[in-house]
Amino acid sequence: MSAVRFIIAAMAAVLTVASPSSAEAEVVSATPGGFAVSRTAIVAATPAATYAALAQIGLWWNGAHTYSGKAGNLTLEPRAGGCFCETLADGGAVEHMRIVFIQPGRLMRLTGALGPLQSEGVAGTLTWAITAEGKGARIVQTYVVGGYIRGGTDKMAAPVDQVLGEQLDRLKAHLETSSK
Repeated sequence: MSAVRFIIAAMAAVLTVASPSSAEAEVVSATPGGFAVSRTAIVAATPAATYAALAQIGLWWNGAHTYSGKAGNLTLEPRAGGCFCETLADGGAVEHMRIVFIQPGRLMRLTGALGPLQSEGVAGTLTWAITAEGKGARIVQTYVVGGYIRGGTDKMAAPVDQVLGEQLDRLKAHLETSSK
């Protein structure tokens, strides 16, 4: 079994036993050349607090979806060119993504290939758009990936959607428990 097929099978097995995300989810499209996933969550926090929490990624991202196994090793610099990076115990590091568009309190857009996509021939764009929603905020998280993945790019859409959905749920929980 190829490494990519093993990764896809392992992700599918994990997702089969994982609880479904509470965020509204959708695989917008999936073709052999790319995919787009989108999720929406309403949070009980202001847009400014929501935006600020994005930069505290080590407090809410699941460490199981890191190379080091520790979410606390993640950083996200909220500026154009800022790195979504991870430090490794052996002095190494991982650049997961880089910020390419930022509007404080409203939008953060990053480019890069997350997780197992990093070793494939793809490019990805992750956007968190934040708007006021009543006394809280609406977060629309989209990830668009295009390129070549051994085994088929379209086969990664659902697993990636589930993993990103878990992160959005964790951000929501972080915002709603840390503000109390």
